[in-house]
Amino acid sequence: MTSTGQPVRDRIVGIETIQPDDHPNLIFVRVRTSGGLVGTGDTFYGPGAVASYVHDVIAPRLLGQDATTIERHWDSLATKGFARWGGVGAELRALSAIDVALWDIAGQAMGVPVHRLLGGLAHDRMPTYNTCGGPSYGRSGRVAGTDDPTGPLDDLWAQRHAPADLARSLLDEGITAMKIWPFDPIAKANGGRRISAAELAEGLAPIAAIRDAVGSDIDVMIEGHGYWDLATAKKIATALEPYEPAWLEDMVLGDDLESIAELAASTPIPVIASEMIVTRSQYRRLLEQRASDLVMIDPTWVGGITETRKITVLAEAYGRSVAMHDCTGPFTLMAGLHVALSAPNAIYQESVRAYLRTWYTDLTEGDLTVVDGHFLPPTAPGIGLSLAPGATDGAVVRTSRA
Repeated sequence: MTSTGQPVRDRIVGIETIQPDDHPNLIFVRVRTSGGLVGTGDTFYGPGAVASYVHDVIAPRLLGQDATTIERHWDSLATKGFARWGGVGAELRALSAIDVALWDIAGQAMGVPVHRLLGGLAHDRMPTYNTCGGPSYGRSGRVAGTDDPTGPLDDLWAQRHAPADLARSLLDEGITAMKIWPFDPIAKANGGRRISAAELAEGLAPIAAIRDAVGSDIDVMIEGHGYWDLATAKKIATALEPYEPAWLEDMVLGDDLESIAELAASTPIPVIASEMIVTRSQYRRLLEQRASDLVMIDPTWVGGITETRKITVLAEAYGRSVAMHDCTGPFTLMAGLHVALSAPNAIYQESVRAYLRTWYTDLTEGDLTVVDGHFLPPTAPGIGLSLAPGATDGAVVRTSRA
């Protein structure tokens, strides 16, 4: 019953977890209501642990509850739940996926896209940059350039072996920014604690080729995946300065805020941090220390749309722009997009064009189109995506019911 004594129409009556058989790191979560609404979210890494936490801990607390009291559920599960003993792994990823699903339900219940519930559009469209992975990136553990190309969308191979052609291809589609990680193979080989002159030249070669081919027509972001120690990260940053990258991302580990700050102070290249940060308090420390120039957020690692929105506002208070991370799942992308569209300080929604044209559209129904390098605001009620009928084929599906 509600506070007015009326029955709750959208009571949570079922929670499902879906682990696709050919995506070992991905899990979808669906929440069903007594009013027939279905909300969906996803998250990435440790799907078995996430599924167990959803069914063992979250489902008993949510089943039978009002699906639309999102803040209450977040507070109950996180602030008054796992946060008391420091849980930020599978617990937070599970809550993230649930939270996105609940916002999806809230939008459907109101008949509006989620960005309307977040305050409406601050942007008429949101720029995207292409993270240059291939269709199997995130599944295979491949390092850029170490395998033969698997097809025309294998931007992972192209960023290493045909970077100029890759840049031209993106520009032909209206995409004016790209993210590459040319130093990763070197870090994998030497442990990330030193880099020789020859290795430095090897890492610089792709960005040099891009600049020679298209000049400054495309922005190039450099991803480091946290592989480097501080001294070597500084050396790489200095070598990159003539090429004017748009930013340096995770050249050191994301939880080493002091090293991030020292790196940022050492170079004129903007430093962004980090999808590796997963709590509001860590972002607060990052911002208090002015450790990075820009802020990166992954919605389904930090606590869903609820927490992403709060971190975005926090960043705005410190004069920092935000970019939304996604190289993991279609509902993560849509969650970030809705927040970004409603946030004045949002500048990018990340995307992987190989995903958008293969498994994202294979597993979902909805509009994931990029138009001239931008995502347009979703118009469908809720998150704007649902799982395709075949998404559960061969998947491990668990269900908890009221």
